[in-house]
Amino acid sequence: MQTNRRIWQSIDEMRAAAQEGEAAAQCSLAICYQTGQGIKQDYAEAVKWFRKAADQNDAAAQCYLGFCYQIGQGVPQEFGQAAKWFREAAEQGDPAAQFNLGVLYETGQGVPQNYPEAVKWYHEAAEQGEPQAQFNLGVFYETGQCVPQNAEEAVKWYRLAAEQECAPAQCNLGLCYETGRGVPQNLREAVKWFCRAARQGDKTAQHNLGVYYANLEAAERATAEAAEGAPPSEAESDATLKT
Repeated sequence: MQTNRRIWQSIDEMRAAAQEGEAAAQCSLAICYQTGQGIKQDYAEAVKWFRKAADQNDAAAQCYLGFCYQIGQGVPQEFGQAAKWFREAAEQGDPAAQFNLGVLYETGQGVPQNYPEAVKWYHEAAEQGEPQAQFNLGVFYETGQCVPQNAEEAVKWYRLAAEQECAPAQCNLGLCYETGRGVPQNLREAVKWFCRAARQGDKTAQHNLGVYYANLEAAERATAEAAEGAPPSEAESDATLKT
């Protein structure tokens, strides 16, 4: 969403500007009501000010208003209205709105399910650096759904998202390195990305790390036993990484 917003010295100053019709102030005041920052949290009041700014074509406010309709915060949940406002902002180039609109097309909420349209909006957002869109686009390229299957292209988008600390992208990038999909096989790189994702709580990455260390321990034990001339113990060789 937009970051080059004016900064007000107080809520009262912001409110005065909002009441005078300044869209940026209306959107900022709405965010304060939504988050409870410097003011009592009030979702309905947030929606009121988001709508005033959105009606003035403020892209950030349109995206926020779409989000309110998407989750039913301050208004009844209405995916059609969410799609309407996301589209207004997306067509102005707001990357968060482009991603959110892509999600609605992928899931068929508020719009007819349309994977090519989802990919289109993910691509628009991904090109602007939106990490979740980059991850989703990577998944489409890895699976070959609606786009030619291309492991190298999937890795490209996973990496861009992973470098922005998107945990699922870090996990998937690790899997690509583990299996050699789209990149030369490199277990050290795989473990590095699994670790980064696992620290953020990604359960698949945590599982994969557990399997790696279990197999490593079994291999080290077998090597030690072989060096001592003893028969190796059974290793759990059937452990596999989740994909």
